Amino acid sequence: MYAPVFDSPLFAQCGPVNSARFMFLDPASRDFWVDWDKGADEAVAFLRTETGRAPHDKTLTDLVGELTTRSGDFARRWARHDVRFHRSGVKHLHHPLVGDLALPYEAMGLPSDPGLRLNFYTPEPDSREREALGLLAGWASTGAVVPSRSDRSGNDRPGNDRSGTG
Repeated sequence: MYAPVFDSPLFAQCGPVNSARFMFLDPASRDFWVDWDKGADEAVAFLRTETGRAPHDKTLTDLVGELTTRSGDFARRWARHDVRFHRSGVKHLHHPLVGDLALPYEAMGLPSDPGLRLNFYTPEPDSREREALGLLAGWASTGAVVPSRSDRSGNDRPGNDRSGTG
């Protein structure tokens, strides 16, 4: 589901995959997040919440420092001091192979591992999202080779038409 995040060249350049780093430093994020501004606001507010919870976490403070110095969009949002608990909602993503997805989610903290959480995405039965996730899961379970970003030529694949007509 998050293939574009893992396909990002930032993964090789900057270490572990991080959705906030992808959002603010990879131009491809604007295609992945259907409402990029809303997603960016939420990501920064969540990072602000986490730094309040763990102000001496070096990995977290290094990430905030990196994003603040490399992204004006991040720095402006960080300066607003918004805080948000990211526990439930709907993620709006554009997957390059299956198209737009509106996925209800719930987040569950792991008491034995503070700072870690599991996100559960629960598309409606018989929805396009359920079908799309089933397709992605099928590819993952069979080990089928799914085209990478460099193999795709644009809107010529099913699901890539953001107008909702194709």
